[in-house]
Amino acid sequence: MSGTAGPTAALPWRADLGDGTYRNPVLHADWSDPDAIRVGDDYYLTASSFHRVPGLPVLHSRDLVNWTIVGHALPEPEPAAAYTAPRHGCGVWAPALRHHAGRFWIFYPDPDHGLYVVTAADPAGPWSRPRRLKAGRGLIDPCPLWDDDGRAYLVHAWARSRAGFNNRLTLHRMSPDGDRLLDEGAVVVDGDAIPGCRTLEGPKLYRRDGWYWIFAPAGGVAHGWQSAFRARDPFGPYEHRIVLAQGDSDVNGPHQGAWVDTPGGEHWFLHFQDRGAHGRVVHLQPMRWRPDDGWPVLGADGTPVPSHRKPATGAGPGNATGQRHAGGGGERGGGQA
Repeated sequence: MSGTAGPTAALPWRADLGDGTYRNPVLHADWSDPDAIRVGDDYYLTASSFHRVPGLPVLHSRDLVNWTIVGHALPEPEPAAAYTAPRHGCGVWAPALRHHAGRFWIFYPDPDHGLYVVTAADPAGPWSRPRRLKAGRGLIDPCPLWDDDGRAYLVHAWARSRAGFNNRLTLHRMSPDGDRLLDEGAVVVDGDAIPGCRTLEGPKLYRRDGWYWIFAPAGGVAHGWQSAFRARDPFGPYEHRIVLAQGDSDVNGPHQGAWVDTPGGEHWFLHFQDRGAHGRVVHLQPMRWRPDDGWPVLGADGTPVPSHRKPATGAGPGNATGQRHAGGGGERGGGQA
């Protein structure tokens, strides 16, 4: 075509700007409902996979900016008989990733069948076959906590489309081996009792400085916000505060994610943004704790940042592991291991 240049190909998105800073999203691809942990100097992340197989992707990073896929925890759907035909949007909803007793654990929901757990010694696998902890419709977004006194707990949310109600969080006592739930559960946060709260879901359970913390989004994926709840007892009562919202940024509905720390004591928060047909992309927010009242501050005083200094992890830039690039940089991956 005589001397005219064709259209310029778009370059791959790079979150790592190579000068000690990054830009959001750090994962510019569809990684819905991310959860992440730190194990030593490594970070690992998993995400919802819905009806797709293999499911429960596992990503690795050394700096929270560059990520690589290292495997999948769910090679086939469970129960297999329910997925002999495509079931778009069903299957694996928001998972929680943890490291405990020398093993990696992923707790995940199937809103039509119940709450499941898989484990592995190596995040790349092999992973155990799913074990169902609780059967039922509408059970979603489970997250465990192993406490310092040896007790264990599991929190989860509810899907109105299956259960007929939502906007509340239920906490169970769990056997320390993660094998079973020990009670019928109790509602520890009732969103209907909080003015303006709707569609409370995606809880992540932590403990810090004598407080039990539940980080949970509300308001819906497109226009919601991120809340934090804290109590001195795992069963409450919980006080709450909105800790991240769109504000004057262009990041709609900063939603559902993971608090992670670095070996040097920095704190960060990974969450997703719903970009419609482009999927749910993952952002990384700086996080600090207010010295006066102990509440967390995410982003720029509660508003998402477009770019920032990279976490001080000591890891170099780029895709050092040689694994397949995951849509935003590349290496291995919060919460407290």
